[in-house]
Amino acid sequence: MKLLKTSDYEIITPPTAPAPSHLPPSMISSVNLLPTDKRLMLFTRHSLRERSDGNGFASYQLPLTPKGRVLAKSWGRWLATHLPYCMDVESISSPIGRCLDTAELMQQGAGLRREILHQSLLVEPGSLVTEPEVASQVFKQIGALNFINKFLNGDIAGTKNAYQGGLDILSLFYHHQPEFGQLKLAVSHDTLLSAFLAVMFDVPSIDWNDWPKMMEGVFLWFDDKPFAQASAHFLWRGKLYVRPVATLLQAYEQAGFDPKTYS
Repeated sequence: MKLLKTSDYEIITPPTAPAPSHLPPSMISSVNLLPTDKRLMLFTRHSLRERSDGNGFASYQLPLTPKGRVLAKSWGRWLATHLPYCMDVESISSPIGRCLDTAELMQQGAGLRREILHQSLLVEPGSLVTEPEVASQVFKQIGALNFINKFLNGDIAGTKNAYQGGLDILSLFYHHQPEFGQLKLAVSHDTLLSAFLAVMFDVPSIDWNDWPKMMEGVFLWFDDKPFAQASAHFLWRGKLYVRPVATLLQAYEQAGFDPKTYS
């Protein structure tokens, strides 16, 4: 993973319009570094929801708050109004209600009504697990942060290798890229986004400072190459990074798995 300079890309003219209320400030920091004319994905946590329990566990039934609904719609309107990217493309989302509502409201704010494709890889713990009935119980017992850190170190039964989890999400985005000049939404949960970023940064653990806030996300695009030869470029909290897919495949192979699965 490499930190890039803004001079490595032709970036858009930074918008001067105020951000929507309650939007994490990091999102505007990232917007100001967006390149022009890419196949852009926004992998985002859902908008503001009702409170979870004290262990960081949020049931699938928790809905968006009224402020969360307003934020999702206003953020979609802001993106459509102030970026030179067309959002007139279907979205992908976790099938959980608060994620689907976030995608729908963002589309509404952009003046659109496009299909929202349900993606099981985007539901928590989703792409991280092989045996949901086993892993989900551990998730509820130890909490979200502990679960992610144990997942990154291969310490939880019923979960994938960490690189496999990251590659599954990355491959999903690669195969759902929009056209050049378009922005596509991928709405998910904090656990998936935090695990994905930890794999992309190749770190063995994270803390609550690394945890994505509601309606916080990562802008991502790929080189115009086959998946195994491409690099994933991404903006997170106002910094631009690149991670060659080949390095993730190598790490996956070193862990004892066949990287040809992703060829």
